[in-house]
Amino acid sequence: MIALRDGMPLIVLGNRRSVAFDSGWLTRALTVAAHRAGYPNWWLAPHVAESVHTWLKTLTDTPAMPVASFTHAVREALKAIGFTNIGETFAAAAPFARISLVELAQQAGEGFELAFFHEFDRTLGEVLNSGGSYCELHGLAHCVKVLRRKRAWNRSCEELRAEIVTFARQRTARSFETRNTPASGELFLHVA
Repeated sequence: MIALRDGMPLIVLGNRRSVAFDSGWLTRALTVAAHRAGYPNWWLAPHVAESVHTWLKTLTDTPAMPVASFTHAVREALKAIGFTNIGETFAAAAPFARISLVELAQQAGEGFELAFFHEFDRTLGEVLNSGGSYCELHGLAHCVKVLRRKRAWNRSCEELRAEIVTFARQRTARSFETRNTPASGELFLHVA
């Protein structure tokens, strides 16, 4: 017998990979969809995610749900509350990715920016290839201080910070241009 976490069905993605439902994941996917639909600060995302979570808990006889069925259910919920336009842009892609820039900087070693950018490129490439729609880059300021070997922020830190952000944006754009991916295949990057 297989026990599912919190009694929730697994979501079966297009590549046959199954993921556990996570309200945070759905909140982020709804936020991205709302942003694409013209609502940059849509405050209802966590409430809709919680409603879907509650509904999924009632599906005790469903151990797994195809992503198409899950997407349809979320779109219907959005339609019911008057946000059809957000539902049209909603896609339940692979769960969000979280990249610790500090860990990448520590792996590269203090002062080894080339090694950092090489590893960052590889890691970001994995996220892009997995089909994720949301990626959080964490610890940018601390990462820069590690790479620059500085305790206090200075002008060279600001320059490296801008270089890392530009690199992430260009790497993402280049990946989608190469694949000729439609606009709905964007990766929403959040840098913290």
